[in-house]
Amino acid sequence: MGLNSLDLTIIVTYLAGVTLFGLRFRKRQRTLRDYFLADRNIPWWAIALSIVAAETSTLTIISIPGLAYDTNLTFLQVVLGYLGGRVVISFLLLPHYFRGDLYTAYQLIEKRFGQTLRSLTAGLFLLTRAAAEGVRVYAVSIVVALAFGTGQVASIAIITALTLIYTFEGGLAAVIWTDVIQTIIYIGGTLVGLFMIVRLVPDGWPAIHAIAQHAGKLRVFDFTPDFWRPYTFWAGLLGGAFLTTASHGTDQLIVQRLLAARSERQSMTALLSSGVAIFFQFALFLMIGVMLFAFYRSPSSMFGRADRVFPTFIVTRMPHGVSGLLIAAILAAAMSNLSAALNSLASTFVIDFYLRGKPDTEERRQLRLSRVATVCWGLVLFGLAILALQKVGRVVEVGLQIASVAYGALLGVFLLGVLTRRANQSGAMIGMLCGFGIEFYIWLATRVPWTWYVLIGTVVTFSVGYVTSVLFTFIRLAEEN
Repeated sequence: MGLNSLDLTIIVTYLAGVTLFGLRFRKRQRTLRDYFLADRNIPWWAIALSIVAAETSTLTIISIPGLAYDTNLTFLQVVLGYLGGRVVISFLLLPHYFRGDLYTAYQLIEKRFGQTLRSLTAGLFLLTRAAAEGVRVYAVSIVVALAFGTGQVASIAIITALTLIYTFEGGLAAVIWTDVIQTIIYIGGTLVGLFMIVRLVPDGWPAIHAIAQHAGKLRVFDFTPDFWRPYTFWAGLLGGAFLTTASHGTDQLIVQRLLAARSERQSMTALLSSGVAIFFQFALFLMIGVMLFAFYRSPSSMFGRADRVFPTFIVTRMPHGVSGLLIAAILAAAMSNLSAALNSLASTFVIDFYLRGKPDTEERRQLRLSRVATVCWGLVLFGLAILALQKVGRVVEVGLQIASVAYGALLGVFLLGVLTRRANQSGAMIGMLCGFGIEFYIWLATRVPWTWYVLIGTVVTFSVGYVTSVLFTFIRLAEEN
């Protein structure tokens, strides 16, 4: 059926509207605290919705349905781990972040270990976040190209440029409040899509349930003791918990939002409530995939790849107006995730690197430099998205794999800092390099599922870092005596 002028009008209106809404915050940005932390004056519910938006990208909306289309609902086991990880962060890491005037997660590392390890952790975040985000930005091109018929490069450029405009001007306040609007849009649009699929399948929900049940699509729990399967109960619960503890407790993308809360209590409330919202959101996206399987009853290879099933359904089967709303919803998720990445990358570069060398830089120059850094990272992500055009497979898993490669090393260092007193900078650095090296090797040269990456990297980093620190201390004491 394709899109018509009504659909295109809805999409263009959304893109223009959210960009103009984000620009409303540009006059409030006078200091780095305003630009990177929204003056620490954001209510918990807005931060919660922003966290949900920040960890929901186009990958989630188009690839999670594709995953369920090919498999079943067992990915929800990973989401249960996401909830457990949030509880750990709330009691283990959040109290440390609210002791002092911190702007980034990596300032905590300097307070505990020193400047060198702070640079190493911040640098690792910049590299891996940019790489993972490049894959997410690429995913946008799948949707935009189907909707507008534009080339994938042009599609990436359009979304990157529009998101960059309001992120450049409005800082974190613009990012968070546009996230709130965008979350409402993409959840609302996806719910509309769900009800439309039910109407389009002959005999509605009873037929969908029967088809899905017969095909084994409604399976949620898999207690098989098989290490090599990514979505068993144990891999999901443990892997999801470690992944979230790392991504929400050591990644500036989320930590920056937690630091923008009015108090530690509000920050904790935002984090925990976002976990409940994420569970229901993933359940919604997975059910979309199951229902699409009942509608098409064909292998995903018919669409070229599983990631194209939902976008193709929207463009070819949805009534005009509804298809435009759903495309706008997917773009909303893409822009919210991209704006979060741009602001967090810029804040880490400016605060953890530039201002550490030039702490006396005047406030106006700091703000101007922050905006320039935002533009530069926008160009970097655009370039990485172009490189990702050649990637194959389900893009949500590619993005999670890239992010997970570094998360274990980062989480191991943070745990060394908050759980032990004997760990020192030299030992922690060796542990971190070993953990990252092991994760990199596992990713490239083994069949180990991505759900185990962070747990393995964390254990290696913590163990090697602790033992090495003790040995260094023993050698130093022996030399002194």
